[in-house]
Amino acid sequence: MGAETSTPTGAPVAWSVGLVRRAAFAVRASLARRDGRVTFGAVVVGYVLLYSAGLGHLGRRTVVGGGIAGTEPLIDVFVVSDPLSTAARRVAPFQYETVALVGVGPVEYLFAPVNAVIGVALATLVGVTLAVSVVAWRGPSACRIGPGAGAAAGLPGILSGFVCCGPTLLLIIGVQASTGILAAMRWFLPLAVVALVGTLLWVGSRVDPEASG
Repeated sequence: MGAETSTPTGAPVAWSVGLVRRAAFAVRASLARRDGRVTFGAVVVGYVLLYSAGLGHLGRRTVVGGGIAGTEPLIDVFVVSDPLSTAARRVAPFQYETVALVGVGPVEYLFAPVNAVIGVALATLVGVTLAVSVVAWRGPSACRIGPGAGAAAGLPGILSGFVCCGPTLLLIIGVQASTGILAAMRWFLPLAVVALVGTLLWVGSRVDPEASG
């Protein structure tokens, strides 16, 4: 009797665990292939750069004090007096204060630890999702999923781009951002994360563990 009563409760848990395991298998199988690793690496690097530029943290180095270009040191670093408390200071939804300015040649980078962690985490999710998408399209048998999963697996990456570029896009096209639009933008990041994780789990639901790899 005890086994019968535990079955309805245990079935969803077992199904969820199996779903996560199949999704993890699809990710491992994708990253085991060269095309999957190349896609993952390129997307992570590109996304981090675009994310930093979208936040205004990465750009062309400005010459301080009106000096002549080329007279500044090749590498220049400035750190705020209290980086720990400054790093935890929020300046916008899911955006935090910078603690250091790093200049290398003609490029300058504003380092915000929390923003960097968020950017790398998003880049990893997007990279993994697109790596699975590419492998599912080019060699579906490699991760035991149907080729139809390839196109759908890449769509959430579009949504995640608005996490960093939404306010910048409004500024460029000259749209007057109302309170409602700005309030909606704070949901882009959690929606992007949910969409990316949900896509990976959906891909996991299409994995056939009995198929030959």
